[in-house]
Amino acid sequence: MSQSSETALRTSKSQRINLRASERQEELLRRAATATDTSMSEFILGSAVDQAEKVLADRRWFTVSQEQWDEFNRLLDAPLEDTSKLRRLAARSSPFSDFESE
Repeated sequence: MSQSSETALRTSKSQRINLRASERQEELLRRAATATDTSMSEFILGSAVDQAEKVLADRRWFTVSQEQWDEFNRLLDAPLEDTSKLRRLAARSSPFSDFESE
């Protein structure tokens, strides 16, 4: 379970979500909850929250205000901070150089 899912499970719960399931689905969920040493409610809610996070993280379209868009572009156009550490890292030989020629 992801950290944000665990946090969501530990917060105060005030909303009820009702579900209907087939006998097979209920048995499968019950067995999985037992296998993970959680209650059935915790298992279902944790699994649903994990899936919801994955679905929302995979969205490719984001809506931003004009102010947010302007700030985004300002940050892209701003000069880079000191990159001497990055230059030193790029100058180092690759730890995989022995394998690259194979």
